[in-house]
Amino acid sequence: MFVYIIRRILYAIPILIGVNLITFMLFFMVNSPDDMARAQLGAKQVTPELIRSWKEERGYDKPLFINSRSEGIAKVTDTLFVQESLKLFSFDFGFSDANRDIGSDIKERMMPSLAIALPTFMIALITNISLALLLVLFRGSVLDTSMMIVAVMIMSISGLFYIIAGQVLFSKIWHWVPISGFESGWSGVKFIILPVMIGVFAGIGAGVRWYRSIFLEQINQDYVRTARAKGLSELKVLFGHVLRNGMLPILTGVVVVIPTLFMGSLIMESFFGIPGLGSYTIDAINSQDFAIVKAMVFLGSVFYIIGLILTDISYTLFDPRVKLS
Repeated sequence: MFVYIIRRILYAIPILIGVNLITFMLFFMVNSPDDMARAQLGAKQVTPELIRSWKEERGYDKPLFINSRSEGIAKVTDTLFVQESLKLFSFDFGFSDANRDIGSDIKERMMPSLAIALPTFMIALITNISLALLLVLFRGSVLDTSMMIVAVMIMSISGLFYIIAGQVLFSKIWHWVPISGFESGWSGVKFIILPVMIGVFAGIGAGVRWYRSIFLEQINQDYVRTARAKGLSELKVLFGHVLRNGMLPILTGVVVVIPTLFMGSLIMESFFGIPGLGSYTIDAINSQDFAIVKAMVFLGSVFYIIGLILTDISYTLFDPRVKLS
């Protein structure tokens, strides 16, 4: 197990380098360091001296990939890509282009993201599995067919529609919950109710259909026929056998999502004014703050890789046939 984890971590290094490389290429294809300096300085008349000073303070005066002014290995190492990548791999996110400590910002904004993502994830998981089991119990019936039509309809509508409709209906018309904002502690529960409800409802279509397909695959297996032949009721078959044996494919989608909960939801946080990591990333993109963008992309990639490793490890816990080597 230990050797497997080390090997997967080593495999992750070139993946993270590739992700970082693509991030640099895409960002600097759209923005030049001079454009970034003008956007951050925000003055109407920015002098070349101010731009040069701004770039030198943040290291943007270095060449992106190849430094022709250096000799030997320094041609590659004395570049913006290598210098910034080394900091990221040591989890030194440095300061944003607006001189804010990115590490402190991430720690501060992580909890608001979790306050939305964690209850949404837990409620959606329980709701989707329960509804999927119900449809499998009444498979082939009018209820099953109707719910599948509704699920496809929910999937076909953009999540942005649910956000706007929820804000108009529950906040502007009925005044049940605030339209946006965030507070820490129990007093802030009123701010997260609507985002959580919308997050659960927007994903219910895809979730129910996916879990239903998993359980339908299990219910046609030989062990289910054997359980029925022993006289077990359909409910005992579903909850005692189908659900338990369907846990392995469910883990594939569940465990890999858990680390990404820390990253927040880009659209949800922006529309509801939640000071989480999602809105933090959106604000950085809008302000062309490359230091924050590369840090968040790198951190998201790390969390996703951790999720994949946790998924493989969880296989060995729930299925003794799977061995990691």
